[in-house]
Amino acid sequence: MSTHSILIGKGADSIHLLGEYANRHGLIAGATGTGKTVTLMLMAEGFSRMGVPVFVADAKGDIAGLAAAGSPHPKIDERLEIIGIENYRQQANPVVLWDLWAKSGHPIRTTMTEIGPTLLARMLELNDTQEGVLNVVFRVADESGLLLLDLDDLRALLNHVQENRKQISTEYGLVNTASIGAIQRALLRLEADGGSAFFGEPALELSDLMRQDLSGQGVINILSAESLILKPRLYSSFLLWLLSELFEQLPEVGDLDKPRLVFFFDEAHLLFDDCPKALLQRVEQVVRLIRSKGVGVYFCTQNPDDVPDDVLGQLGNRVQHALRAFTPRDQKAVRAAAETFVPNPSIDVVETITTLGVGEALVSMLANKGVPQPVDQTLIAPPGCRMGVISEEERAAVLQRSPVGPKYDTPIDRDSAHEMLARRAEQAAQAAEDQAQADQAAKAEAEARKAAARASKPKRRSGRQSAGEAFLKSTMRSIGTTIGRELSRGLLGSLLGRR
Repeated sequence: MSTHSILIGKGADSIHLLGEYANRHGLIAGATGTGKTVTLMLMAEGFSRMGVPVFVADAKGDIAGLAAAGSPHPKIDERLEIIGIENYRQQANPVVLWDLWAKSGHPIRTTMTEIGPTLLARMLELNDTQEGVLNVVFRVADESGLLLLDLDDLRALLNHVQENRKQISTEYGLVNTASIGAIQRALLRLEADGGSAFFGEPALELSDLMRQDLSGQGVINILSAESLILKPRLYSSFLLWLLSELFEQLPEVGDLDKPRLVFFFDEAHLLFDDCPKALLQRVEQVVRLIRSKGVGVYFCTQNPDDVPDDVLGQLGNRVQHALRAFTPRDQKAVRAAAETFVPNPSIDVVETITTLGVGEALVSMLANKGVPQPVDQTLIAPPGCRMGVISEEERAAVLQRSPVGPKYDTPIDRDSAHEMLARRAEQAAQAAEDQAQADQAAKAEAEARKAAARASKPKRRSGRQSAGEAFLKSTMRSIGTTIGRELSRGLLGSLLGRR
């Protein structure tokens, strides 16, 4: 037996999930109320005690019970005796609570740039044409050195693209007004759903999901998803983004004796409903390859057929709780689930699936050399934590002692596209105003020069005279004429010898 293992329960023999094969992924399936959540909590608790960090979405609010110790109960004692567990302890686990809206946990944020246009288009439910325009917008941001951090940045950039769409269409492809308007309206819907809280800084660092406490236990990261689950696109896109980030950032480590991180997808069908083909291929690729990064992925859902076949084929560790065969679809799901197990001659899997009690499951785990073991009807072991919700006071206490609260609880508004474009617009407006003032000053100066030039020229007398001026000039001419004649006669008389 591996030194790193989780006791799942007891069938014909004790059944363990081995740490060295835990990164080969797994499935927890079953109808509502059959014990899926308890099995998930048992596994999360087991990984934590193994020293492996865990991330899980809490769709109903009861997984947060991992943060509190369980209470004694006769049914638990009875089960412990049947399974043969002797060192059972009821205790709390190291837990960090997260919440996209920062109400029930620390906020989880990412930037527009990190989530990228493909997943954002899925969040916004855009068609292919609108997604193409969104790709152009992101390309413009990259080449213009504009940081896309939050919704305000994207809105500002959309307005920038709208104002310069002729030039941008020439360089990057057609950008039409209708598509930009559709994206803007989709952003309003996302904001109304509370999605704006998801975008911003400080952005989540994956290293903060991969922590151990001082005793060496892996920290269990619980995302409060009671409200988030009502926004399927936002919920699924967030989880796919997180899985993709893990795949892209973590180094290759090969096969380890235990995973570096285990990731649980609760309500897994929401990930694949209406999932575009390109995105589905991306999920399949990530699930297939991320095990080499030391990450185990476990899907929790009602029916195995909720998970695409190419993904389902990658899930080696399986726990199948009861299914109800009330409809033809249910009967088909039962047969499909039965066919995924390695047969056990002593068990009629199709019949057993429909008759399992609460806390029982058909289990097949990977054993030596990663070979799936024949399915066995198993009584699931009880976790040591509380199998139920925690109070608001208990939640507040968990948040108070969290090591990541000071880092993420206060948002940061860094200089980004919104501010940069606003500053450019302000500078352009100021430049235009300065130019207008300069033009006005130049015009005034030109007018002044013209006026000065006119003032320096001699004034022309008017051709028209008043009656007084005419009379005066006439009188002066008469006087001048008379005096002239007298002088002439005097001069002539002198010359002629007149006396």
